[in-house]
Amino acid sequence: MKHNVVDLFAGVGGLSLGFEMEGFDIIVANEYDPSIANAYMANHPNTNMIVGDITKIDIKKVFLPYKGKIDVIVGGPPCQGFSQKGQRKTINDERNFLFKYFVEVVNLIMPQYFVMENVPNLLTAENGLFKNEIIELFGNLGYSLTSDVLNAADYGVPQNRKRAIIVGKRGISSPLLPPKSNHKVTIWEAIEDLAFLNSGEGCECQPYKIPAKSAYACELRKNSSELHNHIATKHSKLALERLKLIPPNCGKEVLPQEHLTKSIYSGTWTRMVKDEISVTITTRFDTPSSGKFTHPYLDRAITVREAARIQSFPDTFIFTGTKSSQMKQVGNAVPPLLSKAIAKQIKKDMEDNGLW
Repeated sequence: MKHNVVDLFAGVGGLSLGFEMEGFDIIVANEYDPSIANAYMANHPNTNMIVGDITKIDIKKVFLPYKGKIDVIVGGPPCQGFSQKGQRKTINDERNFLFKYFVEVVNLIMPQYFVMENVPNLLTAENGLFKNEIIELFGNLGYSLTSDVLNAADYGVPQNRKRAIIVGKRGISSPLLPPKSNHKVTIWEAIEDLAFLNSGEGCECQPYKIPAKSAYACELRKNSSELHNHIATKHSKLALERLKLIPPNCGKEVLPQEHLTKSIYSGTWTRMVKDEISVTITTRFDTPSSGKFTHPYLDRAITVREAARIQSFPDTFIFTGTKSSQMKQVGNAVPPLLSKAIAKQIKKDMEDNGLW
């Protein structure tokens, strides 16, 4: 028996991949950025990808045929209004209108479960106003909700990445969120076996040169015969001069006055510490000035593949398109191992209720 999922605002498919790992089938997905949608299709060839702006799609025509055939709807609708301070905003804030499309598709298909991920502020802003509105909104559709802020680092991902997760279930008693794992994975466990490239070196496809050493690297290298997306940024002469001055475990505090920049980002010109977990991977991890993304030892920022390892994507997952698109694909994704932990809880709930 197939257990079907719809992925809205899918990006490259981090949420999809986690559910696939637990045996779900992703039947249909929607992504508005064509280059990111192409990368999704390359990695999820059996999914019907609807490329386009969800606000311009005929939602009833596209999604109503799936009513009664979908077990779970997942997605992370952008909600810019939630980050505003000092102004009383609601779920009806026009900047949060994409959220309504998620609700509309849930209302059309009426799956047994849904999973929504978002910024942590979603659950806490305005003294819980948004959260209460969401509970009421889905409650009116017959769903009970479980919600919390989860940190990907608690689920085997070598990264401090916090996301609001809301799980809904039709009827009473929605599933519990996944229990934390006691095992932490470090940056070095994630990237130690990747080729030691200097600035500007590497290519889209190359042989592995170093054996996998950690259990984490072994798992992510499974079934992969070649290394993809491992190209080091070609840094400027000034940037290289600056990076050479920064020893392991250090940052801009060791730089002379003439090398200090006015970057607003936390962690700018700071090396990753190999035995720690990473800061949140963003879409600008190729730039030492944009955060703590400088390799622990080498004079360069991390590559797309190193960032993907830190996001818990397997090496068989290949990012396509321009470098800026690949960085968006990785930086905006839900870590697959976090998604897998959530999917496992839903699967268990389905099993307990005779639905699996």
